Amino acid sequence: MSSKTYDNINETVYSEQLDNGLSVFLLPKPEMSKTYGIFSTNYGSIDQTFVPIEQNEKITVPEGIAHFLEHKLFEKEDHDVFANFGKQGASANAYTSFTKTAYLFSATNNIEENAKTLIDFVQDPYFSEKSVEKEKGIIAQEIKMYDDQPDWQSFMGTIKAMFKDHPVNVDIAGTVESINSITKDDLYTCYNTFYHPENMTLFIAGNFNPEKMMSLIQENQAGKSFQKMDEITRDFPNEQEQVAMKESKIVMPVSVSKCTIGIKESVQELEATDFLTKDVLQDMVLGFYFSKSGQFYQELYESGLIDDSFHFETNLDRNFGYTLIGGNADDPDELASKIKELLLKTQTEAIEAEDFERMKKKKIGQLLRAMNSLEFIASKHIHYHTLGIDFFELIPTIQSLTLEQVNDFLSNWITEDRLTVCKIVAE
Repeated sequence: MSSKTYDNINETVYSEQLDNGLSVFLLPKPEMSKTYGIFSTNYGSIDQTFVPIEQNEKITVPEGIAHFLEHKLFEKEDHDVFANFGKQGASANAYTSFTKTAYLFSATNNIEENAKTLIDFVQDPYFSEKSVEKEKGIIAQEIKMYDDQPDWQSFMGTIKAMFKDHPVNVDIAGTVESINSITKDDLYTCYNTFYHPENMTLFIAGNFNPEKMMSLIQENQAGKSFQKMDEITRDFPNEQEQVAMKESKIVMPVSVSKCTIGIKESVQELEATDFLTKDVLQDMVLGFYFSKSGQFYQELYESGLIDDSFHFETNLDRNFGYTLIGGNADDPDELASKIKELLLKTQTEAIEAEDFERMKKKKIGQLLRAMNSLEFIASKHIHYHTLGIDFFELIPTIQSLTLEQVNDFLSNWITEDRLTVCKIVAE
């Protein structure tokens, strides 16, 4: 087991890659009463076309299968895993994103027992035809529920308007039709391909002894056997640079219209260092213009075009990226026009040195506050680890950014053919 101390945040992370390939990270924080563990696989909803383990030909599985698999792992032949965690005083959950599936627990006692339960249930799949058929009805109801949520429809509507062929344009849960075609064999194929320890990361943070915890994990994994894993071959279509649609409209029974502007971020092949720089700059620039203290926000708010629902987010991942800006809008056309106008202005309006230093301090402050959350640290660390990046290097990266870098980023950030608008309007 190796350790690395980050003096700038006074944290020490213990890590080891086990013989079976599993990456383990431990962050002891004895000042915390709680411990949080997350067991994640580098597999999400976009991984629909791939070459299964020990096969040579690629296949395409039904949309929504990663999310379906997440649901089914909690159900075993003779018990439900949630009940086990409950008896041990822990709360458990899971989530599926475009690129990851993660299983987690939070507890203040029985930490080693709960960590073992987390690892064991994820590594012990049980799927039967009967249980798969039962789950289809449950997930179909979940899909229909999201169909009725304007915020989710605005999110996915904007994603679909941006991406023409990339599977990120498919809802994470799939469709009622796609999940109805999922079989027990499909689930085992995806599980055996993507849930190999070599494709997974375990991160535990909180109040525990790192030596004892690592020994427990090593012993647990040594008692299990896994077939040799070759490099996973995933297949993605060539996605065009420009958006699929300039504008889309979704009609729903809403009392207030919604408007979201999407930026299809450039995702040319980037080395880890360049990826992290772009990721950080993207986030900082968005905050500079559209946070409540930002110059664009004030202009939009004083014009009466936005209210407190206004929000923004940005995401850069394996082979896609997007930025979303929007919220409720009495006049969605006017809001869209104004935000697009403001975004295009960034090409020629350089950020001043004083503003940039303030941006850096603000971002570092936000990160330090967020690091009080074990959940934030664990999920972010795993996200960046799968991209070959050390999450705890974010602050030094921000500190080293230059004014030239941010203004070079701005001059290339926005092009009109990578902007889209999604409106949710009343029937």
